[in-house]
Amino acid sequence: MSTESAEADTASLVDFPEEHSGHFVQEFDLSHHEAKDKVRLWIPYAESNDYQEISNVKIEVSDESVEYQVTEDELGNKMIYVEWPADQKDRKLTYSFDVTRKRVDKPEFNEEEAIDKDEFAQYLTGSKLVPIGDEMKELSDEISQEDATVEDKVRAIYKWIFDNMVRNDDVVGCGTGDALDSIASLDGKCTDIHSVFIGLTRAQGIPSREVFGVRMKDEDGDVTGSQHCWVEYYQPGTGWVAIDVADVLKMVLNKELDKSSPEAQTYYDYYYGNLDPMRVAFSTGRDLTLNPEQEAGPVNQFGYPYAEVDGQALDCYQAEDFGYHFDYQLAE
Repeated sequence: MSTESAEADTASLVDFPEEHSGHFVQEFDLSHHEAKDKVRLWIPYAESNDYQEISNVKIEVSDESVEYQVTEDELGNKMIYVEWPADQKDRKLTYSFDVTRKRVDKPEFNEEEAIDKDEFAQYLTGSKLVPIGDEMKELSDEISQEDATVEDKVRAIYKWIFDNMVRNDDVVGCGTGDALDSIASLDGKCTDIHSVFIGLTRAQGIPSREVFGVRMKDEDGDVTGSQHCWVEYYQPGTGWVAIDVADVLKMVLNKELDKSSPEAQTYYDYYYGNLDPMRVAFSTGRDLTLNPEQEAGPVNQFGYPYAEVDGQALDCYQAEDFGYHFDYQLAE
């Protein structure tokens, strides 16, 4: 095969359509949980933004005497909230919506400006599982040159994660996102891998944030376990730039690619600044206080539904025990 043919062949790997549309149906049934006081449920609520259009939203509670609310937390994450008393045995809710998601294309980078650290303060501080301390700063300094531009620093961090980390399919869900543990093990899933990115970029004074959502499919099917996390960093003079190095490492694992292969390099180049349209975003942030406030302490991330029975949090990774099921249907 000629070089031109090989390049054309690998380019087709990331030749995504400009947009992708489908219909989500999320069903919740918490009737089986024994409660002495109450059962509370918070569900991530998808909103329209520059890259996705949400429409045909329907929320149905099985017992019409039970009311739900659509609320918002301090970071702007919207959610559906419903509360059932202990003697309410029928605890079912269905949330459905249509989505058209646009492909994210890499922006043209403009001349860098100074970062207003006050404006971006929430994207520069650490969290419980992503501490921005001496250990994180030391590694971040080692990876990125002190006098480099923001883009140079981020590219160095992106490359370090790609070169040194691997996806571990044995991790439950998307992972907990413990950045220091993931640096020590050099593996994980999307939240773990991107927590490392968040820690290393913020340690350099570069604003960054995780985006939590669910994957869309190219066919009808069950997406109960299709949660995903990607990241954005702020490029001064340009704006927020999308990154998904976790998906690069997923392709390397699933396709058994050598990281130096043309296929792996194609994914590596693409997912710096570009995103496929096969995802819908729900929320951002860590250590969250939901609205109304939960009883069991800060929520690590809100890509999954969250529920409490008598103030005790359910395990969001155990969908069947929790009581939720997600279906996806391609748009007609």
